[in-house]
Amino acid sequence: MHREFFLGLAAAGLRMPIGADLVLHELHDPEAARLDARRLGAVIEETARRYATPLAIPLMDLRLEKADLLALLGIHDEAFQFAEAPSEAEIARVRAAADAPFGPASAAHIGSVRYIAEETELFPAGMAIGPFSLATKLIADPVTPVALAGMGLKAGDDPAILLFERCLELAEIAVARACAAQVDAGARAVLICEPAANVVYISPKQMAAGADTFERFVIAPDLRVRDRLAAAGAALILHDCGQLCDPMVRAFGERIHPEVLSLGSSRKLWEDAALVPEDVVLFGNLPTKSYYSDSEMPVGKVTALAEELAGRMRATGHPFILASECDVLHVPESAETIRRKVDAVFRANVAK
Repeated sequence: MHREFFLGLAAAGLRMPIGADLVLHELHDPEAARLDARRLGAVIEETARRYATPLAIPLMDLRLEKADLLALLGIHDEAFQFAEAPSEAEIARVRAAADAPFGPASAAHIGSVRYIAEETELFPAGMAIGPFSLATKLIADPVTPVALAGMGLKAGDDPAILLFERCLELAEIAVARACAAQVDAGARAVLICEPAANVVYISPKQMAAGADTFERFVIAPDLRVRDRLAAAGAALILHDCGQLCDPMVRAFGERIHPEVLSLGSSRKLWEDAALVPEDVVLFGNLPTKSYYSDSEMPVGKVTALAEELAGRMRATGHPFILASECDVLHVPESAETIRRKVDAVFRANVAK
């Protein structure tokens, strides 16, 4: 049912940004609003109505799951990283705390989803970081253990691999807990953000040589997240704005098979259309990270890119939503510049 809903949005020519951060920073006290479920929900509602989309996509705050995970372990330093592998007892402690209360920021985030579900007619979506991306935030050097694993070494061969694998296990538990709470609050889809699942952390050369690191560390945990969402009746919007190789995109589309696949501006979506199933809606991927700069990304270039992307995607026949490559972040000294460029996408002639 949800897949048909997203395919219908694509067929109707929906265009939108992920723009809650822009609206949030129009408030005089945005940081206070982050901790107030109703005010945060109203921000998400206003974002959807302003940009004429039925999708109420929450604020993309990818710090929440780490803070929640650490709090379950009694750690209240957001900069904390594990120097040694978490013990089996610590993993069991986190797993047993599935129903524990959330901290103020996470509780407000979940409450904002409930606000959309209960007080508006909009389509309520959740938001969480992906397991692999969260795991990379839990240790100082995630590149080395992933590379060693790609060379065929196991956790028993090097403590760095054990460190990463146990952090990944913790990360998946935390993500599952966050997703479950948001679905319970009424989310009918969850946007899972895996920006670290990219060629910086996972070598395409190792993948081509047969390494299973992308499958083990990214695809397998994300599949389990997807299966939990599907069992709860919720759709998956998979977001990865990192630098990807073609086999990564193909695996996301074919193995995980999300309802929506959101990719960054480093990808050519009209080429990626051939890599993913026809019923996976492609979402993106205008270079909104550059919107703050008039020299790098003038308004005219935004319009031209929107028209080109829409035209090329229309030629492929693949279902597509014209959107931002990631969340459009508020930059204080460039706020009006960014808004002009977001608005330019809505003025672009993309229905030629």
